[in-house]
Amino acid sequence: MKKTLSIIALSIIGLGLVSCKKENQQAAAGAEAANITDSTAGATNLAPTNPTAAPVSAETAAAAPVSNQPSTSVALSESNFDFGKIKKGEKVQHIYEITNTGKNPLVISEVKPGCGCTAPDFTKDPILPGKKGNITLHFDSSSFDGNVQKYADVFANVDKAPIKLTFTANIQP
Repeated sequence: MKKTLSIIALSIIGLGLVSCKKENQQAAAGAEAANITDSTAGATNLAPTNPTAAPVSAETAAAAPVSNQPSTSVALSESNFDFGKIKKGEKVQHIYEITNTGKNPLVISEVKPGCGCTAPDFTKDPILPGKKGNITLHFDSSSFDGNVQKYADVFANVDKAPIKLTFTANIQP
């Protein structure tokens, strides 16, 4: 009986170590992806800074979209919005206006919300220099109570991507 329990315990510990190692490799690969992406140069095949890190997979690289478009600059009407008090379950939205202040067309490749409660819409066509586009964040307050702060990352052909848009709300019962 003791022998069987010992074998089971060792098996569980062994599986735990293997799964932790796998998670650490995935975390290292995610960190490496952040090190090898450069939106200004458009290069994604730079040599890794940590030779022991796991190779970056296509799935990991997709986590941080890189634009191959020439860089431009932008101005936001605002980067943070406060919905104030809203009723629990209410669905609200806010439009962030983005202006292309550079010399090249602005291409928004993706808007990634930090939570499943937020859904984005954005101008899909290139925004010409001097022109404006919109990024709309739709928020479903059904799962929240009290003060919340949420965000979305905007990936575009700008030097300091992603651009972080935030909003706050005070969810009332």
